[in-house]
Amino acid sequence: MDDGPRIVVFSSLFPSAVQPGAGLFVRERMFRVGRELPLAVVAPTPWFPLQSLLRRVKPGFRAGAPQHEKQQGHDVWFPRFFSVPGVFKSLDGLAMALAAWPRLARLKRQGRLDLIDAHFAYPDGYAATLLGRWLGVPVTITLRGSEPRQAQDPALAPRLRAALQRAARVFAVSESLRQVALGLGIAPDKVQVVGNGVDLARFSPLPRAEARAALGLGADVPVLVSVGGLVERKGFHRVIERLPALRRRFPGLVYLVVGGPSPEGDIGAQLRAQVAAAGLQDAVRFLGPLAPDALRGPLSAADVFVLATRNEGWANVFLEAMACGLPVVTTAVGGNAEVVCRPELGRVVPFGDGDALERAIAEALAHDWDADTIRRYAAANTWDRRVADLIAVFRALHAARPARAAAATP
Repeated sequence: MDDGPRIVVFSSLFPSAVQPGAGLFVRERMFRVGRELPLAVVAPTPWFPLQSLLRRVKPGFRAGAPQHEKQQGHDVWFPRFFSVPGVFKSLDGLAMALAAWPRLARLKRQGRLDLIDAHFAYPDGYAATLLGRWLGVPVTITLRGSEPRQAQDPALAPRLRAALQRAARVFAVSESLRQVALGLGIAPDKVQVVGNGVDLARFSPLPRAEARAALGLGADVPVLVSVGGLVERKGFHRVIERLPALRRRFPGLVYLVVGGPSPEGDIGAQLRAQVAAAGLQDAVRFLGPLAPDALRGPLSAADVFVLATRNEGWANVFLEAMACGLPVVTTAVGGNAEVVCRPELGRVVPFGDGDALERAIAEALAHDWDADTIRRYAAANTWDRRVADLIAVFRALHAARPARAAAATP
């Protein structure tokens, strides 16, 4: 590891001992950067005096985080910022910046901050650009999927635009998100697509018989799998709706649901009630949240990966499934069609069209897929190339700082 630039990753969605599955995609990317550049993490956590009472109604809501952790040798701090649930969202960016200021100022004094790398444009990116201005360091922002909705919000769109304008560079995990930035008036040469990647050492197929035996699945049973937080956006319920018809065509069909509560919420109870009401208890298996190293088990056991999602930036799990040889069925939202970009990789259907989703799943189950072709596509999208692109930008911004400072001197 060399001397710099020293990066502080800034994201309110980051794993901790309390929420180990939160923001894994941020850590996956940036801890790889941290193998070459000095890195620390500041992950502001929303807080409200009565949120413990809300957890009685919504278990898992704002579970919190420790003050500090050491993760893979990197310092991770979780300062709390005041945020009222559901209201005054236009104030979250400023509140986040004020709460994080003491830690980032200390890191700057210690010589551990040359650049802030923020994830999600609002409130995280907005707060980061305020901090960058106060501390005199450049800021990069990565667009990850919440921005299309925010760009349509009259209260949030101006703050979104201000954050992107103040940033030194904007990364987007998909071209569709890059277009959101351009639609807000951001210069095209300032916005760069850097997609997510896949770890082939972690996601490689197990022998099918071994993977199925571990889950108690028969050798010839048709198997679907979905992975994600148990929230409405991910669309598990949309797949469950189609199972009765699919089981008539594919007797014994099993649907593996991998996931648990997330910072977005938890509809696990509703999903189980839906399964019970439809009499699908023998068809749907809730495996709970699994650590990344354990995911290749159900992925290797399945025939088709499906995610009927309402919104995505760039779903890492598509590449993880493909690395295990699975075709993907998903919806035409966000960057999904940029990942599932060829017919030999899977099927993309219009969001909200249940009949089209059912047909695509049935076709995928009946089709003879070339698993080697699917795996080769995943292998062409590893983290190495993504991280090299990021590091090149970080170094260039750091190298340009003296020139900017001299130009700004009266």
